[in-house]
Amino acid sequence: MFIDTLIEKIQEKKNPSVIGLDPKIDYVPNTLRENAFKEYGVNIKGAAEAILEFNKKLIDAIYDVVPAVKPQLAYYEMYGLEGLRAFNETVKYAKDKGLVVIADGKRNDIGSTAEAYSSAYLGKVVIDKEEKQGVFDVDALTVSPYLGYDGIKPFIDDCTKFNKGIFVLVKTSNKSSGQLQDLLTQDGKSIYEVMAGYVEDWGKNLKGKYGYSSVGAVVGATYPNQAKILRKIMKSAYILVPGYGAQGGTAKDAAHSFNGDGLGAIINASRSVMCAYQSELWKNTYGEDKFAEAARAEAIRMRDDINGALNSR
Repeated sequence: MFIDTLIEKIQEKKNPSVIGLDPKIDYVPNTLRENAFKEYGVNIKGAAEAILEFNKKLIDAIYDVVPAVKPQLAYYEMYGLEGLRAFNETVKYAKDKGLVVIADGKRNDIGSTAEAYSSAYLGKVVIDKEEKQGVFDVDALTVSPYLGYDGIKPFIDDCTKFNKGIFVLVKTSNKSSGQLQDLLTQDGKSIYEVMAGYVEDWGKNLKGKYGYSSVGAVVGATYPNQAKILRKIMKSAYILVPGYGAQGGTAKDAAHSFNGDGLGAIINASRSVMCAYQSELWKNTYGEDKFAEAARAEAIRMRDDINGALNSR
């Protein structure tokens, strides 16, 4: 089951963090970018090749430190078909290194369209008669629940069939999330509280041996007070926590998404690790020519920061 695999990877690495692979071409160090442009041209293919090489070197530097990576699909789709090829190759490379791969696509639709999204990322696509094949074949996918259960059920069905996972948007890290998510319903509950109740219910048949479900939730580190409330509602949902690092969330903030057993959440950082070589903390030590070493150092610092916050609760 997906959630058991994720928990065991976290326990193995003693690290409840996931690194977001959200690359733009201007994040890629000059040498990698120039080499790709020289070989493939200053074009979409050149950009995609530079990004893929960047991702591979980052993965090589952190795979023994972190349990999972989370490529954000928008950063690959913006480079068209070549970008999606880079995404697909990144997924394969990360899985070959033993990492759990969470695709951040926030997919949602209804009926057969939701089934198509789910088949592409979690399930298998029917080719001909009985022939079915996996496409992107990630381990988990972020999904948006705001079309209701019929937009979520196809993903849950594939989680059951193929041992995959989903993370449902509940309380997101962006500043304007409250415009919708904080609205109060007629019974006095916020929409994010109502959504959390649905997530807990949707995952009841997908619980693993540690008591957690493969139907998880997304709760931003930038809203620690809401996280306290949501942790009580979603007793068995694993929480994916964005917003740490560049978005301003701290390890202390993110710690509210964990249970007393030290499990229950995995914290994401993207730019702070990918672009560590540009940061004030690491640029004088490593610089652009050692961007992978800088990423590794930041991933280790993040791990220690999170574990310190959990141990001090």
